[in-house]
Amino acid sequence: MGGKGKTVIILLLICVLIAVVPLALNKDSEFGGADGAAEEAITQIDPNYQPWASPLLEPPGGETESLLFCLQAALGAGVFGYCIGMLRERTKHAKKREERKGTLSKAKKAKA
Repeated sequence: MGGKGKTVIILLLICVLIAVVPLALNKDSEFGGADGAAEEAITQIDPNYQPWASPLLEPPGGETESLLFCLQAALGAGVFGYCIGMLRERTKHAKKREERKGTLSKAKKAKA
C-alpha cells in the first residue's frame, strides 16, 4: 500500500475516533436537540413565557421529524458532492484545454 493509501486509512481512523470517543465518554448523557435546550433556557428566564408563533405543520410523530432531518442531510450532502465534482471536472477540463492550446501553438510555430 502506498503512502497515499496509508494517509487515507489514518485519516479515516481519526474520523472514527472523533465520532466514537465523545459518545463513549458521555455514556449516560442525553443528546437533545437545540429546540429542547432553547425551551429549557427560556423557561428558566421567564417561567410564564407564552410562544407568540406556532408551527404551520406539526409532524405526526418523532419518526417523521427524524425522516425530514435525514432527507435534509442527504440533500445537503448531494449538493455538496455535486459542487465538489463540478469543481474537479472544471479543473480537469481547463488543464486539457491548456494542453491543447499548447500543442496547437507549437504546431503553428513549427509550420512558420
